[in-house]
Amino acid sequence: MAIQKAPFGTTRLGEVASLWTLEAGAYRVVMSDYGATLVSWLVPSEAGGREDILLGHGGLADWEKSKSYFGATVGRYANRIAKGRFSLDGKTYELAKNDGPNHLHGGLVGFDRRVWKAEPFVAPGLAGLRLDLESPDGDEGYPGQVRVQAIYTINQAGDLEMVFEAQTDAPTVLGLTQHAYFNLQGDGKGDILDHELMLAASRYLPVDSGMIPSGVLAPVAGGPFDFRKPKALGRDMAAAGDYDHCFVIDRASGEEGLFVEFADLREPQSGRRLRVATTLPGVQLYTGNFLEGVHGKGPGVYHKHSGLCLETEVFPDSPNHPDFPGAILRPGEVWRHKTRYSFESPITF
Repeated sequence: MAIQKAPFGTTRLGEVASLWTLEAGAYRVVMSDYGATLVSWLVPSEAGGREDILLGHGGLADWEKSKSYFGATVGRYANRIAKGRFSLDGKTYELAKNDGPNHLHGGLVGFDRRVWKAEPFVAPGLAGLRLDLESPDGDEGYPGQVRVQAIYTINQAGDLEMVFEAQTDAPTVLGLTQHAYFNLQGDGKGDILDHELMLAASRYLPVDSGMIPSGVLAPVAGGPFDFRKPKALGRDMAAAGDYDHCFVIDRASGEEGLFVEFADLREPQSGRRLRVATTLPGVQLYTGNFLEGVHGKGPGVYHKHSGLCLETEVFPDSPNHPDFPGAILRPGEVWRHKTRYSFESPITF
């Protein structure tokens, strides 16, 4: 186990950002305290070295300008809130509108654009980074002062785990996610249309033209959103109109909040496999539909479908849908959720 710290640069606001390299056996994760961001995840390669399976940018200046949320810890509320507005305890709150008329991923200066306080640690079999952030009352329009902690660990088995915790001094809404873009062939190596995905999700959330849920939890059975059996992402994509939808993770009655494995992603050419487990109720499948021309880590650019996201989350626009899983956090409560990405490869050192 090993952890190294290196400079990442200085933000436009004059804050110093760092890179943290976490080593665990054959796996290496690089994070930044800017946005509590996953910068890279290097996994075994048949060429004898390691392959980076995460999309991203080069220097800090590119991350600051980015609108893609590569690898970021997103908050206060991941995904969209319709018309940038919600009501809580009889009061209406107006949020920053940064996605047309809607609020997206925490607003203009969300958690992805803050420098978090970072503290590395090593435990038996794993390396980790603990990141803390304070969001003041009124931040991007949200009520309450919120303290957030994100703990990332990587172990020798290839499990990348994140635990999010938050507390508030006044009633508010909250929903965090990790916004990593994966390409199991490797960063910049083609598209993800041949990646085969299985989701334990019998329902999904249809959306309108602004990507706001209608409120219906629709069955996936037999349609382009049915991933209950493994299939290539490109197979039904034309019928779906690209994927940028929240899927309801299957759980039996009374199992809300339990840690369950719900996703299995495989890349046939490399043989690599990624499994995902979470305590959250939903997952946003996003297939990189707006990546065309975005500059990546090297000299080239990404194209549409260069990567995919599996964003575990509270449902989009939950503050405006009382029948959706609760997104309200009150004083004295702890918002705590966990997600784990488990990597497998036929290649070993």
